[in-house]
Amino acid sequence: MRTAQRIANLPPYLFAEIDRKKEAKQAQGIDVISLGIGDPDMPTPDRIVDAMADAIKDPSNHQYPSYFGAKRYRDACAEWMDRRFGVDVNPDDEVVALIGSKEGIAHIFLAYVDPGDVTLVPGCGYPVYHTGGILAGGESHFMPMTEENGFLADFESTPADVLARAKMMFLSYPNNPTSAIANDEYFDRAIAFAREHDLLIIHDNAYSEIGFDGYRPPSFLERPGAKDVAIELFSCSKSYNMTGWRVAFAAGNASAIKALGTVKSNIDSGVFTAVQDAAIEAILGPQDDVVELSALYQRRRDLVISALAKIGLHAAVPKGTIYVWARVPDGHTSAGFAEKVLEEANVIVAPGNAYGPSGEGYVRISLSTPDDRLEEAIARIEATL
Repeated sequence: MRTAQRIANLPPYLFAEIDRKKEAKQAQGIDVISLGIGDPDMPTPDRIVDAMADAIKDPSNHQYPSYFGAKRYRDACAEWMDRRFGVDVNPDDEVVALIGSKEGIAHIFLAYVDPGDVTLVPGCGYPVYHTGGILAGGESHFMPMTEENGFLADFESTPADVLARAKMMFLSYPNNPTSAIANDEYFDRAIAFAREHDLLIIHDNAYSEIGFDGYRPPSFLERPGAKDVAIELFSCSKSYNMTGWRVAFAAGNASAIKALGTVKSNIDSGVFTAVQDAAIEAILGPQDDVVELSALYQRRRDLVISALAKIGLHAAVPKGTIYVWARVPDGHTSAGFAEKVLEEANVIVAPGNAYGPSGEGYVRISLSTPDDRLEEAIARIEATL
């Protein structure tokens, strides 16, 4: 049987490869410490689990959910946007529920990208920004990102012939994997650029609630004119330790939300309504656990930054996310250093080049590992050097 060419064009999915390598080592009885995947090691807060327990007993939640999200969930998302950012979105036509933001990212391609169309993708970014385009028959143009410019995707350097075929542009700040942040001036330039070139911006704000040293990540939709050209994705996964629950939402431009909802209604049947009820508790309930989670990751960030400095590895101090973006030692490539660390130290780090061409020369270290294991992992890496 012959698979579609789009499958042959897909690279191995980074995190599936990390899981495979980890399992292969563990099958040999080897103790592996994985710093490769951003999966929180702390449990979902009790208040959210309790809300789910109550919701799952409600027989009305056992039927097909709304394709676009329960009205009460969309109302809650709109209320949270107003509370958190002062952003006004209409829950009826500017919000749609997602089965995790990854699903929304993949499906927006089917709403906008025809074969041969181009998507502008950060030079370091979540892999689905690129692979979603492959599945839709489109092409990616990687916008350069450098440490010198704060890892801000350089959309203004895009060649005119590429822009003529471009439909969408992905941005994500705080950024995965670099943990870079963007200021208002950068967002305003992106909005003007999108308006000039008739682009839809998708701002992936998966780490909106994880900030350090007093920094609170903003919403792209706070900027004037943003809703004219953009939608923004928010997720419960990292902010509330709910990666396995698969619940998120997109908000913003009504026509783009409608197009995304149209794709989703033809492909999936929505988010289990009981999970939506749990997500309502997550975003509208007491946020003490979010504050505590940010403090936990800030402490781990400081631990890792200090340990890396002692062994001579440079890493900028992040203001948000759950990652440290570290430069590999001289003479190593990203993949080569990640392989060396895996084989010699039994530690998994994510090679930077897997996130795009601007990631070469770096590795991503996840902070979603207990403190003692983080310390041991860095000590093992030191021993390999």
